Amino acid sequence: MKNSRRIKRMARAHKNKTSGLNLTSLMDVFTILVLYLLVNQSSVQVVEPPKDVILPDSVAESKPRQTVVVMVSPELVTIDGEVLLKTEDVLRKDADYTFALTEKLTAIQGSAIGINEESEVKNREVTIMAHRQVPFDVLKNLMSLCTGVGYTKIALAVNQKASQS
Repeated sequence: MKNSRRIKRMARAHKNKTSGLNLTSLMDVFTILVLYLLVNQSSVQVVEPPKDVILPDSVAESKPRQTVVVMVSPELVTIDGEVLLKTEDVLRKDADYTFALTEKLTAIQGSAIGINEESEVKNREVTIMAHRQVPFDVLKNLMSLCTGVGYTKIALAVNQKASQS
């Protein structure tokens, strides 16, 4: 009899025993959360202008994308740190002066890797980072040159200011 009571008591204890916390699904959720945060943290692009280029301010909310950057100081026009021409030469609209710029833009566009449509569209984007005192005629001529080479999407870089609400 003792044995049967003991067996009944053990069976009751086994039924009433609460199961432990299953951490597998919780760890999966945290892993996905960490991966999401890592991917989205690296998607912000901050392009630092050189000291001789002071950008205008803007309250735009959209973030810049990775593109070809044309830097325009009051004296020089550069791409990837390579001085291509003087800023005053852009106003002349003479093919001899702008040849270096168009050649560099064409070479960058031709060297892009990727054959799908999305990479081709991204390859046709350019950002002009100009000093705030550069005349608009210079920017207009640069935009015209970029369009002539095949860059269909042109953005102007600015400093992001907090909006006044």
